[in-house]
Amino acid sequence: MATLFLAALGSLAAADDGTPPAGAKPGKLLMFVGPYTSGKSRGIARFRVDLASGEIEPLGVTPVENPTFLATDSTGRFLYAVSEIGNFEGKKTGGVAAYAVDRHSGELTLLNEQPTGGDGPCHLAVDPTGKNLLVANYGGGSIAVLPIEKDGRLQQASDFVQHKGSGPDHGRQEGPHAHSIGTSPDGRFVLTADLGLDKLFVYRFDAATGKLTPNDPPAADLAPGAGPRHFAFSRDGRFVYVANELNSTVTAFAYDAERGALKSLQAISTLPEKFSGQNTVAEIEVDPAGRFLYCSNRGADSLAIYAVDRQTGRLTLSGFHATGGKNPRHFTIDPSGEYLLAANQDSANIVVFRRNTETGQLAPTGAEVQVDKPACIKLLSIVP
Repeated sequence: MATLFLAALGSLAAADDGTPPAGAKPGKLLMFVGPYTSGKSRGIARFRVDLASGEIEPLGVTPVENPTFLATDSTGRFLYAVSEIGNFEGKKTGGVAAYAVDRHSGELTLLNEQPTGGDGPCHLAVDPTGKNLLVANYGGGSIAVLPIEKDGRLQQASDFVQHKGSGPDHGRQEGPHAHSIGTSPDGRFVLTADLGLDKLFVYRFDAATGKLTPNDPPAADLAPGAGPRHFAFSRDGRFVYVANELNSTVTAFAYDAERGALKSLQAISTLPEKFSGQNTVAEIEVDPAGRFLYCSNRGADSLAIYAVDRQTGRLTLSGFHATGGKNPRHFTIDPSGEYLLAANQDSANIVVFRRNTETGQLAPTGAEVQVDKPACIKLLSIVP
C-alpha cells in the first residue's frame, strides 16, 4: 500500500496546531488520506512518516464511505471527514463524521456523525474559533454550519442555506453546486464557491450562534461558465484566488476585510498556450511564504505555478510541472514550504516534490505512496 518516502523529507516537523512549521527540524508526522471508496479503498488511510529515515508505515484504514475531504481543528485533536454520498441514514443528504485523533498512534476514534442537509458534501472547514464546522454540499447546492462541542462532537446544523439558479453549461451547471467553503482570516465572513452559479458567495458569520447572513454585496461574479471550485486567501488576507474548474482559469480578487467585499483584478489561464485537450482544474494553494500560487490541472495532469505580486495581488505564470500521475485532484504544501505532495486520483499515487522556495519550481524526489483514488491529504504532527 505504501512505498518509502526518501530521506529528502527530513526537514518537516510539528507546530502547536498539529501541522509542521517552517524551518523545523526533522520529526515524525501522521498522514491521513481521504479517498473515494468505489474501488479498493475502504476509508481514511493512515500512515506514520518517519522524517529521519524517510519511511512511511501504513497504520491501517478507518472505514467510512467516500471521505473525500478532511479537516482538523486548530489543536489537531479532532479530524472531520465528509461522506460524499447522496443518502445518509435513509435520507437524501450526505454526512460528516467527527473523530478524536490519537496523535501518538494515529488511531481515529469515531465520536459521532451528522447529516449535512444536502447530498454529496465535498468540502469542509473549521472556523477559527473551533466552535463550528462549515460544510459545502456539491450535489445539493447548499451549505451548512454544524456547531462543535468541546469534546469534538458535532451538533445538528445551526444554519443551512440553499443556493438557487443555474449556469450556461447545461451539463455541469444545471443547478447550484457548492464546491468549497471557508472563512476569512479573521473569521467574520464565510465564503463559498458555487460551481453551478459562477459565484463566490460571501456571508457575515456569527461564530457564537453559528448563523450566516448574506453580505452586502452577497457575492462576486465569475465569468459565465467558469465554474468556480476552490479558493485560497493570500497570506496577508488582502487577496482571494479562485480556481475555476470549467474554463481552466484562476481569478484574482482584492478583498476588503472590513466589508467582506471582493473586486476582480485578473483572470489567468492554468494551461500552456498550445494545450488542446480536455482539462478541468481542482486544487489551489498559496505557499507558506506567500510568494507563489499553485493550481492543479486534471487532463493536462500538471501544476500551474504562478509568482504572486504581494503588493497588487496579480499573478504571473512562471511554469508548469507534471504531477507524476493522472487526475491530480488534491495537493498540499508542507508548512516549511520545502515539499509539495500531489494526490493523483486516477493513477492511485501520491507523489512528493521538492520546492525551490526562491523560484517556486518543483523537482520530483522519487518518493511516492500508493492509495487507491486519493482525493485529499492531511498532515499532523506526532505527539510522543
